[in-house]
Amino acid sequence: MESLGGVFIFIFVGIGCIIAGFFLNYFLTSRRSKEAQKNATDIRELARRESEAIRKEAELQAKDVLLKMRQEFEAQTKDRREELGTAEKRILSREENLDKRVDLLEKKEKDLAARLDVLREAEARIKEKTEQLEKVLAEEKHRLQSVANLSTEEAKKILLARIEDELASEKALRIRHMNEQIKEESDKKARELITIAIQRCASDHTAETTISVVPLPSDEMKGRIIGREGRNIRALEQATGVDIIIDDTPEAVTISGFDMMRREIARMAIEQLIADGRIHPGRIEEVVEKAKEDLDKKIKEEGERAVIELGIHGMHPELTKLIGRLRYRTSFGQNGLSHSIEVAKLMGIMAYQLGVDVKVAKRAGILHDIGKVVSSDVEEGTHAIVGARLARKYGESDEVAYAVESHHGEVEMNTLYGILVSAADAISAARPGARAESMETYIKRLENLEKISNSFKGVEKSYALQAGREIRVVVMPDKINDDEAIVMARDIRKKIEEEMEYPGHIKVMVVRETRAVEYAK
Repeated sequence: MESLGGVFIFIFVGIGCIIAGFFLNYFLTSRRSKEAQKNATDIRELARRESEAIRKEAELQAKDVLLKMRQEFEAQTKDRREELGTAEKRILSREENLDKRVDLLEKKEKDLAARLDVLREAEARIKEKTEQLEKVLAEEKHRLQSVANLSTEEAKKILLARIEDELASEKALRIRHMNEQIKEESDKKARELITIAIQRCASDHTAETTISVVPLPSDEMKGRIIGREGRNIRALEQATGVDIIIDDTPEAVTISGFDMMRREIARMAIEQLIADGRIHPGRIEEVVEKAKEDLDKKIKEEGERAVIELGIHGMHPELTKLIGRLRYRTSFGQNGLSHSIEVAKLMGIMAYQLGVDVKVAKRAGILHDIGKVVSSDVEEGTHAIVGARLARKYGESDEVAYAVESHHGEVEMNTLYGILVSAADAISAARPGARAESMETYIKRLENLEKISNSFKGVEKSYALQAGREIRVVVMPDKINDDEAIVMARDIRKKIEEEMEYPGHIKVMVVRETRAVEYAK
């Protein structure tokens, strides 16, 4: 019994344990379930937040892409709009050109119609005259046969002689009338052509002066330019051939000289010396030589700018350089390069109106005065002849060379381009304010002063200074001594008095300078 009771107790304890385990498992399962639900809820909330963040980031990226696409579209639209605007301008320009051509064709058509009407009227009059002559011939034939015992052949000879006299008189009258009419129409057409060319060419004209002004950073620089006992300013004047005036004008130095290239070299040299700060005779000579080299480059650039402005291609570099040298030459106060560019533009306009080659016309216009910049010691002849010789030498066509050669009537104008160059040259020169006669006379007087001085033996170089009131002659010290220099000054003075006319008096200064140069090694 006791063992049986123990078994039941063991069974009851087992059952109790099972029941307790069941409830404990249920409790633990319930708790785990709640924790799992909570974790799931947290995961769902985290996922929702991440998806919301991803959605917002995607929206921002989409907005950025959309903004970039809009900007690209607007840029492309703007470029396209500009291209369309440019194309529209080109179309409008072409339409204007076509309208002008249509107007010109209509005008020519009207002229042809008017001439055709004149010819028809003349033909009708000639037909009427022919009928009258036939009637007269028949009457005369009948009268001669009835009055005189003349044969038909004899009567024909008499009548034909009379008719020939009448026709010759009528023909002479008609020819004279047509010649007068053609001349009137030609003059009218020429006036219209020149008027159009003048109206379409508007360029500035200013008379070139004989001084240049160089600004200074301070008045203290004047003393440095003058140098000890004036040695710096003397070296500058001797190296450049100009007169340097230092007066009371604040912070400025005046360069006086009729030769524009010398003035430009002096101006560039002074500016470089001021910038460098080292001013002494040796340095001055180096800077002047450097300024001459820089001026050569500047001359070449001026020539290239001119031919590019005119749309001229394939011109020889030497001709381009000669064109650039016109920038530093004047004719009656008118700048040579500006004048040549204007002549070339006028030539292009008139050539277009006449239907001839515009490129050839422009080349002849820009080259028509290049003979002026070549020294007479190198080339002999007038500037037109020399210019034509240079044009042929450097590969220009015969049409261009003939136009340059004949534009002053020194040779026969055998091409239309020569006539156009002459007309354009006259138009440019005749413009009000374009030229000044007094300036040209003044330049000629200064050039004659230097020419007379250079004609003496032993002269190295000479410079006309002080607006032509002084001629400074530098002689070679190994060929002219001090006594001979005094005699030379007197001889130059006499020759100037005999060959020139000038106001006031001219100071003749003969400079003889000996230099001793050594190099330390």
